[in-house]
Amino acid sequence: MKTSRFSDSQIMAVLKQAEAGSPVPEQCREHGISSATVYKWRTKFGGMDASLMTRLRELKEDNRCLKKMYAEERLKAEIIQETMEKSGEAIAATRDGAGSGSFRSV
Repeated sequence: MKTSRFSDSQIMAVLKQAEAGSPVPEQCREHGISSATVYKWRTKFGGMDASLMTRLRELKEDNRCLKKMYAEERLKAEIIQETMEKSGEAIAATRDGAGSGSFRSV
């Protein structure tokens, strides 16, 4: 996940300046960001304080880890299922007489 160049407190400062009535283009020049970034931050973090922003980032990181764990477990389950199917086919072939002959047909 790409990390932001700006800390939560810096983002909050920019948003508070925007709410106070400071022109967005002036803020963009001052902080070296685009106006789209300011508006994106406003939609994403508007009404939050720094602690809520930190909690949101922690939850997103936890969610990313959980998705990765789920994908790994799902892959393991598919491998096990394929192995079981192949071993089931081998057992069926052995029972049909294609194997060593340890099973007698009745």
